[in-house]
Amino acid sequence: MLLAIDVGNTETVIGLLDGLEVEHHWRVSTVSNRTADELMAVLRGLFAGGYDDGIDGVAVCSTVPSILRSIRTLVQRYYADVPTVLVEPGVRTGVSVLTENPREVGSDRVVNALAAIKLYGGPCIVVDFGTATTFDVVSPKGEYIGGAIAPGIGVSIDALGDAGAQLRRVELVRPRSVIARNTVEALQSGALYGFSGQVDGIVTRMADELGVPLEELPVIATGGLAPVVLDEAATVKYHEPWLTLVGLRLIFDRNLDPRTP
Repeated sequence: MLLAIDVGNTETVIGLLDGLEVEHHWRVSTVSNRTADELMAVLRGLFAGGYDDGIDGVAVCSTVPSILRSIRTLVQRYYADVPTVLVEPGVRTGVSVLTENPREVGSDRVVNALAAIKLYGGPCIVVDFGTATTFDVVSPKGEYIGGAIAPGIGVSIDALGDAGAQLRRVELVRPRSVIARNTVEALQSGALYGFSGQVDGIVTRMADELGVPLEELPVIATGGLAPVVLDEAATVKYHEPWLTLVGLRLIFDRNLDPRTP
């Protein structure tokens, strides 16, 4: 059983995988100043039902540099007897990053690209709905060729609530109609149809640049906020909530088996 940990800016996703199957999963808040012992206390609370029996490997990726030291201490102190892979420069991912500065690309985006090419082939686009909404483009050869970054759904709603004197934070559900007749539904309409329109607009332009017909291009949604717009974004074809965890499994196996290219 592989313990896979995906540390995001807002939330951390934890999974236990048997092969590529996610057997158990949890989502907790990311607290950047947690110590290794505090992180382990969180894990032990989640694993209280004995879910962690048989862990034989650990794979981690993080977009939060400040938490990496605690993660390193965690695996050295509590999982020293099992193989561990932290996704960082020097780790074999099998994904060529063809951007101007590959080190700027978040490790989670590379992990997602690997999982997407494994599950759906290329070319493809991954849309990750997290603190930011990221669009990642993978070539037919499995290369990461670039993407786009937009403000995330939660960040945008929070900013609007903070800046608008008469506005408020609302539950992100479908309103009764696009033309809303009260403030709550007006905010819901703007968020739901605005963000889904953003996804369709960016994906359509990316497909045009790739020269691939949109109907032939796999577009995969992942991330905690993906369900908010899934039913409205016409270009999204697949939903893989644990795409990053699957990618961590693939990278873990690649780095343990020297025969894997």
